[in-house]
Amino acid sequence: MSNLSQLEQLKQFTKVVADTGDFESMREFKPQDATTNPSLILQAATKPQYAPILEKAIADRKHSGLTGAKQIDDIMDHVLIAFGLEILKIVPGRVSTETDARLSFDVNGTVAKARDLIALYEKAGISRDRVLIKIASTWEGIKAAEIVQKEGIHCNLTLLFSLSQAVACADAKVQLISPFVGRIYDWYKAANKREYTGAEDPGVQSVTTIFNYYKHYGHQTEVMGASFRNVSQIVELAGSDLLTISPDLLAKLAASHDPISLKLDPAVAKAAHIEKLHLDEKAFRFHFNEDAMATEKTAEGIRKFAADIVKLEQVVASHL
Repeated sequence: MSNLSQLEQLKQFTKVVADTGDFESMREFKPQDATTNPSLILQAATKPQYAPILEKAIADRKHSGLTGAKQIDDIMDHVLIAFGLEILKIVPGRVSTETDARLSFDVNGTVAKARDLIALYEKAGISRDRVLIKIASTWEGIKAAEIVQKEGIHCNLTLLFSLSQAVACADAKVQLISPFVGRIYDWYKAANKREYTGAEDPGVQSVTTIFNYYKHYGHQTEVMGASFRNVSQIVELAGSDLLTISPDLLAKLAASHDPISLKLDPAVAKAAHIEKLHLDEKAFRFHFNEDAMATEKTAEGIRKFAADIVKLEQVVASHL
């Protein structure tokens, strides 16, 4: 047993990020950064305590002169930024704000959306260094991120399930990636009809492989494990650059005093023999396609986020 909680121990090895749209959780667990997505904003926006944020964004933009789909799109951007601004009052670091998942195969659309979102943050007095624009890890998403990164717009490439996606992101010099540990675990658990724990967890193995590849080749892109199902997955990734964790799992870490040790070590990765992956678009698409889990989970994630954006738009429309 340690004097420190597991959460306090974890913070010695890894930057802890809150995976939530719930401000109270952020105040309680004091993460460095916070990350949101359409599903989390939708959950938060339908709670009474967050209704004023939604209502204010709608009231402020009701008379923007825009109509129809353009007006809804404009209000949606302002809702996302309104949540982001509230989060930045609580966390000392960065907030991740997601682009529209329906733009996942549209390079120009994603670039335009990233510029729009960052412009709204800057108008509100927030520097670019405190914002990460979240984009799905499709080939088009990665190319869009490569363009805006050169403009100083930092990106968080999400819905990432494979080494090919991670390597393409590093080659594009994106700021940060979010490999989805829990969803990888879900897929293998269902496919192989068995439970996984500790270091044998396929989600843990995926992030470990990506982390070691990045550190071995000196890539600057940050690795942030995401979408955890249990504390064991988090403990196995102590040492990752960042980990984004839901409030219920943050609470479990805070309540436990079991020891945590460093699992991911850049020095070990440097010394390892790791083959380099060379990816142009054709090689990326083939390599990615060969991974059934990654292709299925990326597609499913885009569909779910797109569906939640539509639901959030319906909430906005009902207020107009």
